[in-house]
Formats: sequence, structure tokens, C-alpha cells
Amino acid sequence: MTFPGKYFALFPAIVFISLSSEKLFAGACTFYVSNKCPFPIWPATASNVGHPVVADGGFHLPPGRARRFQAPADWSGRIWARTGCDFTSTNHKPACETGDCDGRLECNGATGLPPATLVEFTLQADRRKPSFYDVSLVDGYNLPVQVETTAAAGDRGCRIGGCRKDLKSTCPPELRVVNRRGEVVACRSACLAFDHDAFCCRNAYGSPDTCRPSVYSKVFKDACPSYFSYAFDEPPPLVSCAADEYVVTFCPQRWGDGVRMSD
Repeated sequence: MTFPGKYFALFPAIVFISLSSEKLFAGACTFYVSNKCPFPIWPATASNVGHPVVADGGFHLPPGRARRFQAPADWSGRIWARTGCDFTSTNHKPACETGDCDGRLECNGATGLPPATLVEFTLQADRRKPSFYDVSLVDGYNLPVQVETTAAAGDRGCRIGGCRKDLKSTCPPELRVVNRRGEVVACRSACLAFDHDAFCCRNAYGSPDTCRPSVYSKVFKDACPSYFSYAFDEPPPLVSCAADEYVVTFCPQRWGDGVRMSD
């Protein structure tokens, strides 16, 4: 398996995991998912209705490793990372502390349990037309992530940077998700935590004019300004670029509690 030299220039410390059962699609787009966290993650994918499952829906990714997979040229779906997983027990559900998909390693189309940072893609088969992608915290946050294209590595307009801060360290107490050891592993959105129309941008609040930033979405925006902090975030942090290779990096900057991260 070969990889573009321009990708190695972006991530010189990443070791690639070879895929012997990689699915091939005509005119496909290629994704490189890398793990720069100092702990393992379990990336997952969920396709939108009418689109096939890619990368088996989920896989294990050790620190310092990356995995390549392909998707149809017009694929639409999401990618996220699960953390704190244990798949050794068949009775252990959820199997992951964050982002779990029904206790399975290979989600096979199942969506993840929020809160989790979501990378959302809508690809265009016609390479002359731009594809669309964004990072969403509408359902909450568990890890920082960076998205860029290999063809436009130097174009900041095609790049979604990581977070300025680890949102778990600034998460309001009422939004925190803690594990059995009492560690904060994720931060819920206000919509997920309170299920209130004003936070969820629905019913009477279902438009940009009526659904405005909240004190909670502002905490999200301060930590991760390149992400959607709520449904009608303005200006919309949606990226539009034409490409056939995408790089998704979890924990793109130095990791650690209290360590500031920049894009």
C-alpha cells in the first residue's frame, strides 16, 4: 500500500495500519484517520440514508497510528472517535465511555451515543464541484479533531483546525460526563443535557432568528471556534472544498489537562 508523499509531510510521526480487506469504490474518495492522542481510540463511521457503510463502521486505532479507507465519491455521513472501550465482555453495554454504538466494535451503520465530536461530510461525485464538511458539537464533545485535504494542505480555507482548549477541562459541571473513576470524559451540549426547545433550536426556536447562542454554546465556541457550537451557529463553520483525499486527525495538538491548543 502506498500513500501520497504530501500526506507524510503533514503527519511525519504517524504509522499507517495496512488494510487487507479494504472496500474499493469506483471513483472513490480516500480518508486518512489518524490518532495523535496518547491513548487508543476507536474511530467509527455512520452513513446517511442511502449510502453504504464504510470502514466496517468502526475500528481500533492505537496512539500514533493511522488508517486509510475509501468511500464512494458521493458519500454522505459522519466520523467520530470512541474512547475508553472494552469489547471483551459481551454483557458490557455500552462498551465505550464515549461514542458507543450498541456495544459493538464495528458499528455497521449504527449511530454513536452522544456526546461525541462529529465530523460530517457530504461529498460530490463531480470533482469540479466542492464537497462540504464540518465539525459539530451540537450533541456535545469528547475529543478535538482537525480536518484537511491533502490537495489543499496549505489552504487554510479548506482546513478545520483543532480546539484552543480541551473542552472537558472548561465544561460546566451540569454538562460533564464522568466515568467510573470520576474522570470527565465528555461534555454534553445544553440540548442533550436539558432537552429544551431554546437549546435544541426546535419548534418556536426552529430558525436562526429565534434560536440564539446560549451561555453554554459560548463556552463551546470559546474552546473550539472552528466547530458548530449549536444548530444555527453564525457564521456557519461549514467548509466547501473540492478534493478526493481527506485527513481526519484526532488530538491534533499536544494533549493534557490545562494545556492550551491552537489551530
